[in-house]
Amino acid sequence: MSSRAQWLGILCGLLTSVIWGVQAVVSRHAMLIDLTPADVTILRFASAAAVLLPWALRNMRPFPVGSLGWPRAGVMALLIGPLYSLILVGGAYFAPALHSSIISPGLIPVFTALLVFLVTGERAGRMRMVGLGIIVLGIGIFSRDALAVTPARPDAWIGDLLFVLIALLWAIFGLLAKRWGVSSLDVTAASCLLSVPLLVIVALVLPVHMMRAPFAELLLQAVYQGVLVGVVALYLYARTVAMLGAAKATLFLPLVPIATATSSALFLAESPSPTELVGMAVVVTGMLVAFRSPSVG
Repeated sequence: MSSRAQWLGILCGLLTSVIWGVQAVVSRHAMLIDLTPADVTILRFASAAAVLLPWALRNMRPFPVGSLGWPRAGVMALLIGPLYSLILVGGAYFAPALHSSIISPGLIPVFTALLVFLVTGERAGRMRMVGLGIIVLGIGIFSRDALAVTPARPDAWIGDLLFVLIALLWAIFGLLAKRWGVSSLDVTAASCLLSVPLLVIVALVLPVHMMRAPFAELLLQAVYQGVLVGVVALYLYARTVAMLGAAKATLFLPLVPIATATSSALFLAESPSPTELVGMAVVVTGMLVAFRSPSVG
């Protein structure tokens, strides 16, 4: 591989981490200006579906599920569709932005290893197990203030539990995507397009405040959540994997909480407590150990 391709892969990996890291801040900002999880979910999937629709019409047969087929596409839409978004953004209502970027990314490899063991009996390699143990320890330290219901984090434990659920859903999604051998673009397009009819139910059942929100705020959520996170970050991560390999691509994931911590301090004036800083450092260390270690052996 040429040096130019390697540097391009690194750039794509860095941009992906920044987009994913700032997503938690954008979600938290939506809650602070009185948008609801339903608002963000509707804006996210409507905008992503609008962007992906022309591609899907040209390339997905049968439309809109393509090679996935209806049953598998339905499962994927359930795992990463409106329900996923409602839980994720709902967590941002209760907990600071950084909690999302520490707990969910940290626990995804933990839940993945656990599910693989339960389904196949395959154990993770020794050093990966060490890394996963460090992650769990770090999350325990990080969540101490929330679990103790300190005055600074009175309801954060609710958000933390929702972020744990997000990690479980994403781990199941990742394992199914790998087992079925589907492309990330097919999964994203099918999930977004199948989610559009469900948005009507979301709007009817849950509180919707977007009619009284400034247009600029709605545009921010639609563009960032739907286009940047739902489409652009997916493409950039796929390019990172193609140019650097899957193993090296995962090494950018520990940058996600760093991007969140930086952007939440700049834009939301949310600063982690000393305990959360220690927990964050331990989690990032565990992620680096786990991702650099063989998955088995």
